[in-house]
Amino acid sequence: MEKQQSDLDRDRQYCELCGKMENLLKCGRCRSSFYCSKEHQKQHWKKHKLICKEADKAQQLPKQMPEQAQEVPEKCPQKKSPEQADSASLPQPTDADIPGVDDTPGVDGPNNTATPNGQSSSSPQKLAMECIVPCMNKHGICVVDNFLGTETGLGILDNVKALHKTGRFTDGQLVSQKSDSTKDIRGDKITWIEGKETGCEKIRFLMSRMDDLIRHCKGKLGNYTINGRTKAMVACYPGNGTGYVRHVDNPNGDGRCVTCIYYLNKDWNAKEHGGLLRIFPEGKAQFADIEPKFDRLLLFWSDRRNPHEVQPAFSTRYAITVWYFDADERARAKEKYLTGTGEKGVKVELNKPSDPS
Repeated sequence: MEKQQSDLDRDRQYCELCGKMENLLKCGRCRSSFYCSKEHQKQHWKKHKLICKEADKAQQLPKQMPEQAQEVPEKCPQKKSPEQADSASLPQPTDADIPGVDDTPGVDGPNNTATPNGQSSSSPQKLAMECIVPCMNKHGICVVDNFLGTETGLGILDNVKALHKTGRFTDGQLVSQKSDSTKDIRGDKITWIEGKETGCEKIRFLMSRMDDLIRHCKGKLGNYTINGRTKAMVACYPGNGTGYVRHVDNPNGDGRCVTCIYYLNKDWNAKEHGGLLRIFPEGKAQFADIEPKFDRLLLFWSDRRNPHEVQPAFSTRYAITVWYFDADERARAKEKYLTGTGEKGVKVELNKPSDPS
């Protein structure tokens, strides 16, 4: 089973027809394009066959002999849950000229390609430039699994649970607090952390690693100039069926451009526990479901391009969110008094690099 993957592979892990980014299958011939179903592969074949045949020639693979599925590096947005990874691959299309699609195991399946300590195998520089920048600029969403490794992730979870026990968490607030129906809209409890508080050392380390990633993107995230961020919002859905209805993080141009979420939920099973983050990318008929799995990092554009919701959670669900500011939009927002209310409107500088640049 091959472990190397081309740049084309890394950059194309979404359904070529509908743009869906999870539970994907790989073209059995060119091994460079992905589809969410056999039907979508067949519908797209007229356009794909020219590219597919050229790639097929380049690889010198027999057209009638699809290979076994390749392992997919973890630094990609399309991760699969164990139940998805264990499912059978789709049957070959009936059109003999269309190559089959192979089941593509991700890091959540049996073919985990993480390093032995569980940490993402890429350096922050490589992860930023080879995964986050291209994924964000192409899809507006990026998922990184095994971001810090089990040991560090458990340390962060301990910090969060200790905070929860202190009673510091309060009801989450809305960007525009104009009604009394907040609890009907969002059911999480939150607290804001700068990172210097006692007992929050691991959370501070997480924030530094997030800052490192953004810094290593070197101004290539869209057209943004990121010069600061919010404090970390530590959130807990108590597991009583509460969620957060469909919304946009930054609907009014308050300066927030990138939403960065780190999940802390061990052994999470979406079928049993719910709590999916469902994103509805602008201009696409499909949505993206993100499971809040332990040590998973999620990034997406904060503006109207990514409406999203948290579906009802039936087990305690922890996450830490940081929003990064674009300098120009932030300055315009200040002139128009559009900065976010409360802690979301407080800008702090990025932490100093925690790794050699």
